[in-house]
Amino acid sequence: MSVILNIETSTQCCSAAVCADGEVLFEKIEREGMNHARLLAPFVQECTDYLKRHDRKPEAVAVSMGPGSYTGLRIGMSMAKGLCEALGLPLIGIPTLQILAVKAMFARYDWEGDEILVPMLDARRMEVYTASYDFSLKELEATRPVILEADSFVSLQEKYHGRRLVFIGDGAKKAQGVLNVQDNALFMPDIYPDARGMMALADRAMRSSEFLDTAYSVPFYLKEFQATVPKKPF
Repeated sequence: MSVILNIETSTQCCSAAVCADGEVLFEKIEREGMNHARLLAPFVQECTDYLKRHDRKPEAVAVSMGPGSYTGLRIGMSMAKGLCEALGLPLIGIPTLQILAVKAMFARYDWEGDEILVPMLDARRMEVYTASYDFSLKELEATRPVILEADSFVSLQEKYHGRRLVFIGDGAKKAQGVLNVQDNALFMPDIYPDARGMMALADRAMRSSEFLDTAYSVPFYLKEFQATVPKKPF
């Protein structure tokens, strides 16, 4: 397998990892707080220093494309592009929701194989970013924002009657107390996207030469950035 430097900054978790030969060789991760602007550059530097110490070079850079935090995605993409330009490397883009889906697959060993994977990212209030996949990662429903209501996924359950829905990610934590699909659903709220979880997807993209245009690629924000005005102190 190729040596790939993975960058993931779509949520509060900031991470970078060097992966090759089906394993994580080195990683740096911080799970609490939106500190990407401060942490990502040192994390990437430690990854490249590791490679130098072991006389290896990255062959590509993979970055999580979103959806997710507007600021986090922008920081991650800027760093990935800069590395690719400086080192002459191809750029790989990985959909964030697919990272959650793949991590869920590897988190258990008792799958039937016909489950429908529904990764969810918390998008504030009662909204989530979500999509639906089968176990081959075929997209059953496209990535979209969804307002969580009791019947939000009834149509999906009816369309694929009898197949278990698996809700994955921090958005699933909100969904668990709202959706009326609990009788035929599994909730996995403690799975989050990170750089090590990109390994299989990045390697697959590398083998098939699925590269982005380094100059013009942008993250998949899904929604435009909305600035908020801080409340004035009393």
